[in-house]
Amino acid sequence: MKIEHVGLMVQDLEGMRHFYEHYFEGQAGQKYHNPKTTFQSYFLTFSDGARLEIGTKENLKSADKSVWTGYAHLAISVGSKEKVDELCQRFLADDFEVKSGPRTTGDGYYEAVILDPEENEIEITI
Repeated sequence: MKIEHVGLMVQDLEGMRHFYEHYFEGQAGQKYHNPKTTFQSYFLTFSDGARLEIGTKENLKSADKSVWTGYAHLAISVGSKEKVDELCQRFLADDFEVKSGPRTTGDGYYEAVILDPEENEIEITI
């Protein structure tokens, strides 16, 4: 078995699409829109074939984020310590919060944790 994709509900669909394309080289497919339910989404495909679906609905734009449930974090492997360090510096330069790292964790991961534009944690690792 394999995970087919991970879904993430967001408030700013286009902004989040741009974020994952710009920083992680995701390639967005065609936008899906169901006018009846107001659901809209993109599937982003990454170089190894992994896919992330980002979606939104009309009522999420005004919802209190504290009532949402979602993932604890998304881990993205970027291949090397140097790439982790480089991306961490890019995020800092672009005024994103680096929550921790870069560092080697107690269980041996080299990682940095950043917050995306909607404050979801992304672990950048080797």
